[in-house]
Amino acid sequence: MNNTIAHIQSLFPGFSPEDCALINQALTSVETIAAQLPASPAMQRPKGIDVATVLMSVHIDLESILTAILSDPRVVEHMTETVVSTQFGPAVSALLKDVHWLNKVNIYSQDMANHPNQTEILRRMLLAMTHDVRAVLIKLAYRIQRLRNLELEEAEIRLFIAQETLDIYAPLANRLGIHQFKWELEDLAFRYLDPDSYFSIAKALNDKREQREASIENFLLTLREKLANENIQAKVYGRPKHIFSIGTKMRRKRLAIDELYDLLAVRVIVDEAALCYTVLGLAHSTWQYIPKEFDDYIANPKENGYQSLHTVVIDDVGNRIEIQIRSKAMHEFAELGVAAHWRYKEGRKFNRATEKNIASLRQLLEDRENNDNLIENFHTELFSDRVFVLTPAGKLVDLIKGSTPLDFAYAIHTEIGHSCRGAKVNGQIKPLSYTLNSGEQIEIITLKHGKPNHNWLDPNLGYLKTPRAIAKVKSWFKQQKHTENISIGKQLLDKESRRLGIKHVDMPDLLKHFKQPDGEHLYQALGCGDITIRQLAAALKIPELETVPIRRVNLQSPAKSAVIVAGLDNVLTTLAHCCLPVTGDKIIAFISHKRGITIHRQNCENILQLPADQQTQLISAEWSTHQTIRHNVPIIIYAFNAHNILSDVSQLLAAAKVYISDASLKTHEDLSAILNLSIVVENTEQLSLVLSRINQLPNILEVKRKS
Repeated sequence: MNNTIAHIQSLFPGFSPEDCALINQALTSVETIAAQLPASPAMQRPKGIDVATVLMSVHIDLESILTAILSDPRVVEHMTETVVSTQFGPAVSALLKDVHWLNKVNIYSQDMANHPNQTEILRRMLLAMTHDVRAVLIKLAYRIQRLRNLELEEAEIRLFIAQETLDIYAPLANRLGIHQFKWELEDLAFRYLDPDSYFSIAKALNDKREQREASIENFLLTLREKLANENIQAKVYGRPKHIFSIGTKMRRKRLAIDELYDLLAVRVIVDEAALCYTVLGLAHSTWQYIPKEFDDYIANPKENGYQSLHTVVIDDVGNRIEIQIRSKAMHEFAELGVAAHWRYKEGRKFNRATEKNIASLRQLLEDRENNDNLIENFHTELFSDRVFVLTPAGKLVDLIKGSTPLDFAYAIHTEIGHSCRGAKVNGQIKPLSYTLNSGEQIEIITLKHGKPNHNWLDPNLGYLKTPRAIAKVKSWFKQQKHTENISIGKQLLDKESRRLGIKHVDMPDLLKHFKQPDGEHLYQALGCGDITIRQLAAALKIPELETVPIRRVNLQSPAKSAVIVAGLDNVLTTLAHCCLPVTGDKIIAFISHKRGITIHRQNCENILQLPADQQTQLISAEWSTHQTIRHNVPIIIYAFNAHNILSDVSQLLAAAKVYISDASLKTHEDLSAILNLSIVVENTEQLSLVLSRINQLPNILEVKRKS
């Protein structure tokens, strides 16, 4: 090409002769290298100069133009950093390194389109991995150039590039506030993803383009005259609508293109907020307005702080025209950062680093003459506290900066973290304390039955950085301690009961004595020492009882007992809790000076294990036929499946006129279940009948009375 300074100035207007000389030098260097390379399809990809001309639409600075030219894919491997730095400066060399990296990124997959979180992590990663946000801007220009020539690609590639553009690059352009790029990226991608809709909308717009432009011009002329008559200084201009946004709104609202209100749109920017309402009143008094389309975002700002007046009016020939009215401060607020348009479009949270870079980038684009300080401090702080790494399958994982392979393992799955014993980073074995860098691929090496190491919790050893992973390790050790205490508690109870010669421990009495809800809590209390061995022994030991002579109870109106003791039917007795005798059981009485006369089943373990010196305190007993009593009897039911077990048993007992006084259901991972019930029966005959009927239910494995 003819690289005269005049020609360079025509391609890149606004740059000084000295700047154009540098641009010419960059172009000459690229062309010299390209001329020496063999021709191939790969060499026919967009040249850096084409990308540089795309960047001119946003008034980019000289360093970015030079970088775009030098980043031509044909010469990537043929210009060293030293050469670039010497000829064009270290800033261009550093920026060029970022652009090369962005051009080589190949992480996106079409599966990400179905996982918005993955596409968001990738967008963050692209920003985090670049030291200068201008590199992202150059990458966006590369993508625009690729899309402009996409019709030359194969169909499958066209669809992939278009979808990647909508998922990754258009949102990036929107986030950075480069709306010219956003609109073109969206429209070009839409053209290849849904060509029928694209060309249908394009034709509808083109058919009425002249009419629409004339309508807007007439409307602007009238509005400007009205403002001038009221001495209101304002910037008034038409707002173009783009094919992709029109198509999106048509789908969302299920409207035809002729039914959309804002195909014709203007914006009015005034000096002060109070004037916004003056302009609104002027518009409403001049044209008929549609009440339901009026929004006052000044009095009622959006959650992100966005402020503006939105209204739709009908002009003299029946066109519906949307008007946005805002002050300069509101416009800057909406365009330059804190309430940037992209945030309420995308629903992102406020991020000071993001805002700082957006504001800096836009100022840099708008004022090339006074950008020295901006360029000097333009290294990105976006997501500087994050690191973005990949699984072997290509899934992106977002971690805090300083994270290790062990943090990564716990982010994937708790059990992978617990069993982690090593890691490969980009195919090389690294220690678990290695600090991860964005873009690295991590593979975790695990043991089948691995478990955490106490050293992982030592902050000085640097194994873990993320609070979530640290919490998981702590929870594991806490659970292990809990399990260990339960095991110790069981051993202590077993050992102490054997020492005291007790073959059957009355667990309900023991739980009641120590005020524990269940056996697990009792074992835990024993294992951690909350219940001492002395306290346990005192609760387990059967008191040594003295012989108490049988005495007749002399009452003026002796009441008959449900139990006859040694032939006496008016003796005060208590049914033992350890065996819970039921009318019909063979029973025996034990005389205690503390508890009085306790009635046991003859086969009760505590009775069978009585020392010889206490057996003299046993006397005969039998059930009385003169009085009927109801007994609370615990039973246990084992079922194959927990489904409907409680309902089925309850219905059976209700039909037998047997009542439930207590119930608890425990299910297991295989859906089997254990149902503990306390039922109220009159005698052993009724109890046996009920147990037999329950056992006949199809889902029942076993049912028995608790001994």
